[in-house]
Order: sequence, then C-alpha cells, then structure tokens
Amino acid sequence: MNKIPLIVVAGPTASGKTSLGIAVCKKFGGEVISADSMQIYKGMDIATAKPTEEETDGIPHHLIDIIDPEERFSVAEFKRLAEEKISDIISRGKIPVVVGGTGLYIDNLTQNIELADSQVDLELRERLTKKAEEEGLDTLIEELKAIDPEYVANLKEINKKRIIRALELWHTAGITVTEQNRRSRLNESPYRVCYLCLDAHDREILYNRINLRVDKMVEDGLLQEAEQFLESKGITSAQAIGYKELDPYFSGEKTLQEALNSLKQGTRRYAKRQLTWFRRNENATHLYIDEYESAEGLCNAAFDIIDKFLKEE
Repeated sequence: MNKIPLIVVAGPTASGKTSLGIAVCKKFGGEVISADSMQIYKGMDIATAKPTEEETDGIPHHLIDIIDPEERFSVAEFKRLAEEKISDIISRGKIPVVVGGTGLYIDNLTQNIELADSQVDLELRERLTKKAEEEGLDTLIEELKAIDPEYVANLKEINKKRIIRALELWHTAGITVTEQNRRSRLNESPYRVCYLCLDAHDREILYNRINLRVDKMVEDGLLQEAEQFLESKGITSAQAIGYKELDPYFSGEKTLQEALNSLKQGTRRYAKRQLTWFRRNENATHLYIDEYESAEGLCNAAFDIIDKFLKEE
C-alpha cells in the first residue's frame, strides 16, 4: 500500500509553528490541519493565538472554530475529523500539513492509535476526584495498581488527571490503558510522516517570546475576551490558559500585573511540558529556533528536509 505523505509542524507555544506551517503550505501546495486542543472552540481567539485571516495569507486552515465551548471534544473525534480532512486534501492534489502543539492529537493521528469507545462519566470522575482529595491520591494509585500495574510502573510522573482517566477507562469501557495501547498499535499507520518539531537550545529565548506574546494578547483585547468566557462559567474556559489565570483579577483577588505574571508563568510551564512530550518522539526532526538568524533561514532548513522527504516517494 502506498502511504499518504503527511507533513507535521509541531512544537511548544510561541515557537513559530503557525508561520512555518503557512510557509510550508505556500512552498509545497499544502493546506493546514490544526492540531490544537483549544483552537477548535469558537470564539476563543486571542487566548488560543488563532491565526488571523491576514496571517493565514490565503492558506486554508481546517479544524479551527468547529465546536461551541460548552461541547466536549475527544482525541478520537480529532483523529476522525483529521482523517476526513486529509482524504479531502489529498483528493484535490494538495499536501496535508498538520500544525499544532497538542502532542496527544498528533501522535494518535500519525501512529493510527485506536482508542477504546469509553463514555465520559462525569459522575464517576467527580467521585474519583473527591476520593483523591479526601483519602489522598495514593488511594487511587493503589486501586489502579491492582487493575493495571504495568501502566503505573511506566508512568514517568504521577499525574492525578492520568490516574483518574485510567480508572475511568476501566470502569466505563472495561479495558486497561496498557491493553488499549497494545491494541491501538496493531493497525499500521496509513501515513508516511515528515515530522518537524520546533525547539530551542536556550529555553529563555522561548520564554521571552511567550512573555511578549502575552503582552500582545492584552493589547489585542484578551481581558475582554477572558471576562466574557469566565462569566459563562463553562468547563472549557475554566481550564483554558489565558482565562483561568485572569479570574483572580476580575474577582479583585489580584492586581492585573499579578494576574498577567501568573499567565506568563503558566504558559511557560505549559511550553516546558510540550517540549518534554515532543523530545520523546524519536521520529521528529528538531529545528532549533536559536540556531537561525532569521525566519527565512529556519524556513529554508525546513524546506530542504521536506523536499527530500517528498522525493523519497
């Protein structure tokens, strides 16, 4: 079977994924499929750094602004929609270019991971969360060890959300995470992937970009957007970086500067987690933004890699 060529431009927030993805599309005749777990929501524009019409420069962008913030959206749904868009783009003689910082979305798509059909059980999740708060997370860890010891043993860091999700999967779908991962990799991926990941040797350069981006977001109307979404008390806005950090300012608990400092710090931490995720990917080619004197130099390096990739067909 001839595999479908797929270009991925990944990396942490503020690393320049959007502009590189657009440049790649213009050079090779592509269209962007967004792999961002927050840009899918309508109206959440400034906080999620959605590309403006001017920035997209005529390049079609898919899977942005597709659902209301009140709706739930899963990794499996992303994979299904992305596969549909890839088929459509290929049928029109274009190249699909996946651009984003949500590593889980990208991995599930490129590795053809099939997730178990588990139902979201908010009552169960709330019960497990309460148990963790009252009896300690160790109680849930011991419970999960009895069900899926291999998963617990291989966790690089103990994360409450992952522990709860693993228990939730067992109780709703009757399958462990370990078994799900085993089954999910039985199907070969239909894609031949050129995986580019933006990175930085000097993390401070990336952090400075993040700080400047937050300042620009405020200029563009972040405060008004955040206040509107926080008033709705939606689940999505409550967890979105850019909104939750500003809530103490609106309630009078923090000054604006204190809230913005929290936002910058929260975004830097998120970028650090993204870097950790992407650096584990052995198939990714890392392009270090601090190795290039200009955006043009970075683009040309990416173009050389992609050109070689496409000629290998």
